[in-house]
Amino acid sequence: MTIFLRATIALQTLAVFLAPVTAGLLLTTPNGHILHSASAYTVWIVAVVQVVAAVLAWRPGGNSPRAILYAGVFLGLVTAQVFLGIAHVTAVHVPLGVLLFGLSLVQLSRPSAYLRPRERSRRPDRRASHAAA
Repeated sequence: MTIFLRATIALQTLAVFLAPVTAGLLLTTPNGHILHSASAYTVWIVAVVQVVAAVLAWRPGGNSPRAILYAGVFLGLVTAQVFLGIAHVTAVHVPLGVLLFGLSLVQLSRPSAYLRPRERSRRPDRRASHAAA
């Protein structure tokens, strides 16, 4: 299940990266708002799928519940981002989009966050002991 969780975070990072591209189209083409709206709702749907993947990785998979906290906070921020965009509050919408992209990159770069505690190790060449986990 951790592979599915990693895949959703990679897809989320890509979708958050493409949102400013479609925002540029919003400013330059007559129908750019349709593409930007589609990218925003894609990010939101991927964030919902990530929450589901985090719960499945934790409960039946035995992974850390920290991924659920991250996914829930990210979904809340994406929801706020969508509402701010609908309300045309660009003074908050744009910086929040940058924050979302940064958070997504940080989470994507942390592979140990998806491992079960007993699979983590302080040294890459040794497995963690059950007492340390």
